[in-house]
Amino acid sequence: MKVLMVGHGAFAQKHMDGIKNIPGVEVSAICGRREDATQAAATERGIKHWGTDLTECLKFDVDAVIITSATQVHAAQAIQCLKAGKHVQVEIPMADTLADSKAILAAQQEMAAKGKNLIAMAGHTRRFNPSHQWIHKKIQAGELKVLQMDVQTYFFRRTNLNAAGGVRSWTDHLLWHHACHTVDLFAYQAGEPVKHAFALEGPHHPDLKIAMDMSIGMKTASGAVCTLSLSFNNDGSLGTYFRYICDNGTYLCRYDDLFDGKNNQIDVSQVDVSMNGIELQDREFFAAIKEGREPNASIAQCLPAMQTLDELEQCLHRTK
Repeated sequence: MKVLMVGHGAFAQKHMDGIKNIPGVEVSAICGRREDATQAAATERGIKHWGTDLTECLKFDVDAVIITSATQVHAAQAIQCLKAGKHVQVEIPMADTLADSKAILAAQQEMAAKGKNLIAMAGHTRRFNPSHQWIHKKIQAGELKVLQMDVQTYFFRRTNLNAAGGVRSWTDHLLWHHACHTVDLFAYQAGEPVKHAFALEGPHHPDLKIAMDMSIGMKTASGAVCTLSLSFNNDGSLGTYFRYICDNGTYLCRYDDLFDGKNNQIDVSQVDVSMNGIELQDREFFAAIKEGREPNASIAQCLPAMQTLDELEQCLHRTK
């Protein structure tokens, strides 16, 4: 299976590293924004085909596309790839509006009506991290029920840099990007959609024009609650930390590490074939293509999270 990688930044590199471990799949082409940087990225990986025009790159011999470009073009590029007859995985968030998110699903459904059943998946890595998978399997087995999730997502990003320290051509967003991970994961682990949601934000950065601090609260119909704190001002330990308070235990997830409430580490090395959440996410994408089935984290499955984000954005407008 041949893959076109759209974008070649930090997350594209993580995808390409993971794909090297997946038999029968190769990244055969890269599409970027700047010619010099795109050519350099392709040369470094020994990839022969590259370009800066997505329309032209879709003419390469590729079966699927992974989109890791700027958030603001995710939806347009995903729709373009679907209409070109390619399977698509678009990195989180699939879009930065509910309308654009719905448009991706509509494009997939339009192609299906024409007899072209294409996989359309969102890059919701938290569903695939072994630590969160361990919790999910316990929930599915009836051994755990989520009562509360407390989540901290903290970075120190007062300038417009990406995870690799490079200058971004776009601006990151606490709500539509970083909150998206937890909004989806909470509903996924609770086993039901979010019924109530509210959000508060701090002052906007004078140059970046985005909120640098945010607080989000969510509740499901059965009463499970989630408190999410986010910041780009945190000059300290960085990343996202999850505390699951359940009916039968408390658990702390720190990326791929899992601990119980007394800080005893739980071995999650045998949960899946890899400890790399992005590799596992990609494995699911390619397996769904080969098996002709809906993947975990399909666009359709992740759309409710985008609906919740839209509600939260409306709440922020009301509380300004």
